[in-house]
Amino acid sequence: MALAEATSIGPVSRPQHQPERWRVGQGGAGNRLRSWAEILAATHLAFDVEPTFRTPARFQGAVTRRSIGDLMLVDCAASPFLGHRSRGVMAGREKANGHENVLGFQFVWSGVEVVREGSRELALKAGDVVLWDGLQPTEVEIVETFRKRTLLFPRDQVVALCPRLADLRALPSLEGSGTARLLVRYMNALALELPRLEPAAVVAATNAALELLRAAVEPALPADRSAVRAALRAEIGRYVRSHLQDPALGPVSIARAQAMSVRALHALFEDVDASVARLVRSERLARCLEDLQRRNGGSVTDIAFRWGFCDAAHFSRVFKREFDATPSEVRQAAIAAD
Repeated sequence: MALAEATSIGPVSRPQHQPERWRVGQGGAGNRLRSWAEILAATHLAFDVEPTFRTPARFQGAVTRRSIGDLMLVDCAASPFLGHRSRGVMAGREKANGHENVLGFQFVWSGVEVVREGSRELALKAGDVVLWDGLQPTEVEIVETFRKRTLLFPRDQVVALCPRLADLRALPSLEGSGTARLLVRYMNALALELPRLEPAAVVAATNAALELLRAAVEPALPADRSAVRAALRAEIGRYVRSHLQDPALGPVSIARAQAMSVRALHALFEDVDASVARLVRSERLARCLEDLQRRNGGSVTDIAFRWGFCDAAHFSRVFKREFDATPSEVRQAAIAAD
């Protein structure tokens, strides 16, 4: 792929919801590679970048990044180079900027990239999909000028939805996964539709991406007792989120739906901070907050009843305790901003 020559480093100013763009700076090969290392650190992960015999004197690289809630959709294209992400590089970044605590779901558009992570070596080519870990030392070598699209997920959000992933030393292969291919198509749709999404739709879009990643990864994961319990809690969380509008949603109805006793349901949540009732209340309040911030969300009472609260006064009390503002204050602020 031929890239237009760059004249600056850093994101170009952009309207809201528009992508950020980076390109390598001008100069000799050394300056261009240093520029590329800075871009990778800002948009992906920190690497020590070196030339190979394939690296052209006019090395070129470009990144486009879109923010989707807590996720990042990153398009990357570059000439051949060699990148090292050692423990030392990772420690320096942790000291400077905190953990680069992300999981990357990557699709290769074109070119060839060799990835070495521990004992694993992958030669990625056009059409391949891979899941990588930002906390693992890695070496990447671009053999042919490449283009890739990566969706960066905060690790804590993925592990909360797919707890068994936390115990793995090596991430599972996604080869042959139909769900992984579906997530690729979903990434492409997000890139097109993001400028037209309202804030509530962005939240829904990130949740959908997380669910697709869980569905792609989970079948390949081993299970022990603690992991099974965590996975069951995650499944209960999904059930709760899909039944929030039912005023009767609570421990009894949840236990019945999961074919367990209420006592067993409460015991399942003993080793985490939140009870079942707290889970239901938090999810309802989060949905109410989204609707209160939407210009067409309805009145405060309508929103409370929509999401399963049966008493408007009780709703106002628990909402203020959770968000340190009353529902009316949030609603009025949203209307004034609009």
